[in-house]
Amino acid sequence: MQLFALLPVLALIGSVAAVTEHPHAERLARQINPRRHHSRQVDRMIQAIKRRDALAAEQPRALAERPKGLRMKKRGSSCQANPAASSAASSAAAPAASAASSDASSAAVANNAVAPSAAASSAAAVQDNSQQGQLHSVDEKPNHHDECADEIQSSAAAASAAPSATSSAAAAAASSSASSSSSSSGANSGSLTPLGKKAGLTAGDALSAMGTHIGWWYNWAPTEEGTSANGVDFVSMLWGNGHVDSTDASRLAEFEALTTTPQWIIGPEEPDCSTTGSADMSVSDTATLWNAQMAPKGAAGSLLLSPSMCKQADENGWLKQFQGQISRDFDITNLHINKNSMAGVKTDLDYYWNTYGKPMWVSEFACVDDSNGFTPCTDQGEINSFINDIVALFESDSRVYAYAYSNGEGLGDVWPMWSNGALTQSGQTYLSAVSQYH
Repeated sequence: MQLFALLPVLALIGSVAAVTEHPHAERLARQINPRRHHSRQVDRMIQAIKRRDALAAEQPRALAERPKGLRMKKRGSSCQANPAASSAASSAAAPAASAASSDASSAAVANNAVAPSAAASSAAAVQDNSQQGQLHSVDEKPNHHDECADEIQSSAAAASAAPSATSSAAAAAASSSASSSSSSSGANSGSLTPLGKKAGLTAGDALSAMGTHIGWWYNWAPTEEGTSANGVDFVSMLWGNGHVDSTDASRLAEFEALTTTPQWIIGPEEPDCSTTGSADMSVSDTATLWNAQMAPKGAAGSLLLSPSMCKQADENGWLKQFQGQISRDFDITNLHINKNSMAGVKTDLDYYWNTYGKPMWVSEFACVDDSNGFTPCTDQGEINSFINDIVALFESDSRVYAYAYSNGEGLGDVWPMWSNGALTQSGQTYLSAVSQYH
């Protein structure tokens, strides 16, 4: 007998048990999609299995010819992200996008906002994949729900990581706000401290003795004027508008003749005072000079230091008025500190930081009793203690990026660092103090 002649008989025998309702239809449906128990999808699958069995009974040849393991597309979703995870990803993406748009100038926020967006994309990818879900035939042992669990877990992990990325972006933006918001020329911590050494000095007499224990120096002029030191940066200065005396006039002419772009430029010398050694300028005159000479250098790349105030913390908003009249703001607040106690020094630092919120350079400091006038310290022991204490204070204060020992006029005979071609005891004390750090 031919084999094909036996097929109807075999099909008839196999269909006897299938004529009635399939006894395992619901179990198989739950195995295929355990997350949809008692859902309409499960009901549909149960009905599909029943229809298949009915078809097997009515048309055994048609079922026998169906290849084993055939995947049948179904409606609905075979893998859908956990609604909580998807919602978390979307919620995380929203504040990150808002943070980026609210502070477009902050590169940290813009860059870190990518992470939450990626989380949202991951959740969307899971949802998109769910539209391609397929139903295994009853002849297979599907593990699709395990794959779905892995995808959902990954999506949830991405969503939970998103708020952390947003927080990191906000922290980065907060940590850089002082320099990014106040510096018009993009000052950064790498360029705010010459050679990475805060310590410096005024005048060039003691340069050779200080060696490389300092990072910078200046001489109240635009150029070094024949004095130089290997391994120490020179900082240019625009002292005044030329009206005080011939030295002031020559310094202005020298600045106007500059053909280079100095890395740093110190603004006018104490224009708020008319005493000897001060530039004695009104706010408007100082702003006019700044706009004509300093602002173009800042636009070319120089970091600009504000005018110094001889009245220290008692400047009464002079610099605020100045800021309102200049075309380009200063990058660094420039301080002169003449005090004889650390409490007084801290008062000045706190005032300028709280008022202007910019990185600070102390371009002159000296031991002076300014409680009633201007009286330089004369006791060597007091001076030595003051030097050691103030160096330690400046080095530990992250708001201070540079400081310089003042060798200017009117500071008595004990304070100056240099005398008769050698370091004085005060100078030796300063060298010893900064050598602990540089």
